Amino acid sequence: MPLIAERRADVRSPSPAGLPPLQNGDRLNSAEFLRRYEAMPEVKKAELIDGTVFMGWPVSTEHSEADGLAHLWLGVYSAHTPQVVFHPNATVLLGPRNAPQPDASLCLKTDSGGHTRINAQKYLVGPPELVVEIAATSASIDLGSKAKTYARAGVGEYLVWRTFDRQLEWFGLEAGLYVPLEPEPRGLLRSRTFPGLVLDVKAMLALDRARVLAALERGLNSPAHRAFVARSR
Repeated sequence: MPLIAERRADVRSPSPAGLPPLQNGDRLNSAEFLRRYEAMPEVKKAELIDGTVFMGWPVSTEHSEADGLAHLWLGVYSAHTPQVVFHPNATVLLGPRNAPQPDASLCLKTDSGGHTRINAQKYLVGPPELVVEIAATSASIDLGSKAKTYARAGVGEYLVWRTFDRQLEWFGLEAGLYVPLEPEPRGLLRSRTFPGLVLDVKAMLALDRARVLAALERGLNSPAHRAFVARSR
């Protein structure tokens, strides 16, 4: 009897729309995933990776502080780069079995050669040029199945910040595989796709906003970034 009672308590009620609720491990296609996700407004984050549902969990300050700084860094870059759009926490449709919700995406506008568009339901469709994931408790997923999904879809650059390990890795796509970008002697990493997008890795890991923005400001004032912006005019 206790076993039966416990199993019944585990069953979740249908959504207000009468649809089965999303649960970790569900095997769905992206259309059905979105149908159920949209019917559960109380769910703040759910993702479909290779046909498997991954539900979000409570967000700790370990994640939120890093997430906020990554958003600040990309937001300032996009504010000074008119052919770029920054999307925090937007669902991205990458085919019939994949609908991740990266912590941040940086996309070139389509008239500047970008690969994403916005569909009628206001979701991103197609691979962003840069995806950022804050891996506080999800490192195995972010560096495993999710990395493979992004690579197959053609996401050109992938940055994973493993906050518990105090490690940050920025990858570039080469021949369908991610290879780490090598830092400069001063510990700076530079985007291959977005001229002027510079990251002071030590400052980012230390959550030192002033130093992160100072390094980015130097990138924004570089000849490479000025030439990049001029091409959009």
